[in-house]
Amino acid sequence: MQSERPCILVSNDDGVDAAGIKALHSELSSIGNVTVVAPDRERSAASHSLTLQVPIRAHRLSENVISVDGTPTDCIMLAFKNLLESKPDIVVSGINRGANMGDDITYSGTVAAAMEATLLGAPAIAVSLERNSNGDYDYTAAARIAREISLEVLKRGLPDGILLNVNVPSLPSEKIRGIKITRLGKQVYEDLIIEQTDPRGKPYYWIGGQQETWSIEPNTDYTAVADGFVSITPIHLDLTDYRTFALLEGWELDSITEAAGGKTDRQGEDT
Repeated sequence: MQSERPCILVSNDDGVDAAGIKALHSELSSIGNVTVVAPDRERSAASHSLTLQVPIRAHRLSENVISVDGTPTDCIMLAFKNLLESKPDIVVSGINRGANMGDDITYSGTVAAAMEATLLGAPAIAVSLERNSNGDYDYTAAARIAREISLEVLKRGLPDGILLNVNVPSLPSEKIRGIKITRLGKQVYEDLIIEQTDPRGKPYYWIGGQQETWSIEPNTDYTAVADGFVSITPIHLDLTDYRTFALLEGWELDSITEAAGGKTDRQGEDT
């Protein structure tokens, strides 16, 4: 007896009509039942934000495609809580137009959608395609890679609290050299904010100026993609740095509490 096809939820931050999500939807439909719940317009750099001050509306564009006038995180939460009949077997976010590597994952709506799915208990991957100089994006290779990684996740699962951040070089399939397991790279932004003056002589600002430069270090996502490899970076949602516990325990924490007018446990025991 043939097993039931998995339920796959797809989202992004480039918008429901983006070429990347359409390529992903098409490719994943060969391995499961795909539902798309994505923002109704581009919401890049939305990070892990929720819409709290205004109502959110969802519009069914077709049987399995729903647009939401909110952030990528809104989309995932709404899908899990209201739009899907049951929790999906996997969530795939992307394919983003442009890589999400290094520090950029903290801004990325693509990664945030996968984060929200992970918090809600489903295995998740975020998939991004490296930018290229001519702006002509071919999502074929990235969509196929997303399909194959999704199959592995469906078969093997992921540890609790872990998502996979996948970045694909902007190359034809036959020129991709392989896949590397990587850590997050490090970048340095230069001239990030552009200051201009409006016709009334008042300053205004554009965030996003000169492209960032990267530290060339071994085993990073950036170095792998620059060398023609697909990068898979496991991301842990527990941001606690346990190694720093010992350092902080050496601080005069009781003195800080007392200086703020509080009473420490030690003082309570003395009385």
